[in-house]
Amino acid sequence: MRMAALTCLVALGALCAPQASAGTRVLVQTRTYDIAGNSGGALIKAMASKGPKHGFMTRAIAQTAYTVDWELGVVQDNRSCRIRQANGTLNLFFTFPRLASPATPALKKRWNRFSAGVRSHEGTHGRIAREMMRFTERSITGLAVANDPYCYKARTEARRRIQAAYAEYETRQNAFDAREHRDGGHVEHLVAALISP
Repeated sequence: MRMAALTCLVALGALCAPQASAGTRVLVQTRTYDIAGNSGGALIKAMASKGPKHGFMTRAIAQTAYTVDWELGVVQDNRSCRIRQANGTLNLFFTFPRLASPATPALKKRWNRFSAGVRSHEGTHGRIAREMMRFTERSITGLAVANDPYCYKARTEARRRIQAAYAEYETRQNAFDAREHRDGGHVEHLVAALISP
C-alpha cells in the first residue's frame, strides 16, 4: 500500500554564486510495528488489526508514504527568468510488520518469504517515487521564460510541471497497486503462502 502527499515547497532565489550541484536527495525512514501469532492466519489477523491505517476503517500490511520538497535556483537576465537548478528532497517513509513472537522453523521460513515479498512491493513504490523526482528535475531545470523580471511566470510554470509529474506518477503508483492487489495477484499469493502450512 502507498500513501503520498505532495507537500511541495518551491523556493526561488536568484543565484549569484557559481551553480551548486543540483539533484535529488532521498531521505528514508523505516518503521516497524510488532505482531505476534503462532500461525500464518494469526499473523495476518494481527496485521489487519495493527497495520498502518489505510483509509478510514481499514489497515494495510505495510505502507510507503512520501513527501516532496523542491528548492529552485533562478537566474534573471534582461527581464527573463531561467531555472538554473532544481534541488528536490524526497522523504520516503516505509512501515513494515515485524514478527515479535517465537515461530516454528516452518512458520519462520514462510514469514521470511512473505516479508521479502512485502518489502519488494513497497520498494517498487519507492522506486516509482524516485523516478518521479528525476523526471521532475529534468522537466524544470533549464526552464526559461522571457519577459518575466520577477520570475512569477517561471514559478507558476515550475509548479504546474511539478504537479503534472506528480499526477502522472500517482497514476503509475495506482496502476501498480491495482495489478498487485487484484484477485489472484501477487499480494494474494503472498498471503496464501503465509497461511498455508
